[in-house]
Amino acid sequence: MQKENSEILRKVRKIEIKARGLSRQLFSGEYHSAYKGRGMAFSEVREYQYGDDVRAIDWNVTARLNHPYIKIFEEERELTMMLLVDVSGSNRFGTHKQFKEELVAEVAATLAFSAITNNDKVGVIFFSDKIEKFIPPKKGSSHILRIIRELITFQPTSNGTDIGEALRYFTNVTRKRCTAFILSDFLDTHYADALKIAAKKHDLAVLRIVDEREREIPNIGLTKFYDPETGKTATLDTSSRMVRDNYRKAYQRQEQATLETLTKYGIDHAEIQTGEDFVKPLMTLFKKRS
Repeated sequence: MQKENSEILRKVRKIEIKARGLSRQLFSGEYHSAYKGRGMAFSEVREYQYGDDVRAIDWNVTARLNHPYIKIFEEERELTMMLLVDVSGSNRFGTHKQFKEELVAEVAATLAFSAITNNDKVGVIFFSDKIEKFIPPKKGSSHILRIIRELITFQPTSNGTDIGEALRYFTNVTRKRCTAFILSDFLDTHYADALKIAAKKHDLAVLRIVDEREREIPNIGLTKFYDPETGKTATLDTSSRMVRDNYRKAYQRQEQATLETLTKYGIDHAEIQTGEDFVKPLMTLFKKRS
């Protein structure tokens, strides 16, 4: 047990160091572009002046003082970032030196460090085909270390994927508008309605985690495949061009449907591949949002 805890602490420290460095590199001058349409908070009232927007008039104060006053708003200084992290079985796959779940942990930790460094709150929802764990938004270094530990060690109780369930839960528990990043491979098709509702209330961005080998099966002869979400196995003759083409086309159809849904509801998104530097696609995404 002591050796196991020591190994976990080593992994936490390793990802902490990497995430701190990447968050500085990624968000130096770019951080707040992650928060598209930042909220406005009420600050004070002042007397109405010629040219002021009449829609800002505070009618209660105006009636009480018998003179027009308007509300003054300023950008909210305290922002909240939520991370919706897919921990389903399909994330335990990878062919480029890391599993998708390991890439998710690095990306999520980098985003979380960026929020904490800028004195913002960060919370996490781990989901499979159900809500596995909810970590409410908080500030502070101890909070971020807890998140990193969970990202590294969390073991889901289910293997399926239900993005819609995660979005519905997120909408229900998060009352105040915030920016949320959904980290998932999006190997799911029943989330459009929940996505539409969540996007009206919050600012959503999708980080689609993919592995190159998922797009196309190589020619490696008669091969047994295992689906980590359903537990089913199937033997395919990958030397058959028709088998490989049918798989590739099915994946492309699902991928296209995902991109069309995200575009339809105005969700900014980026694709991040295992084994590749994720800073560049994140920077591209944030520049697009600024």
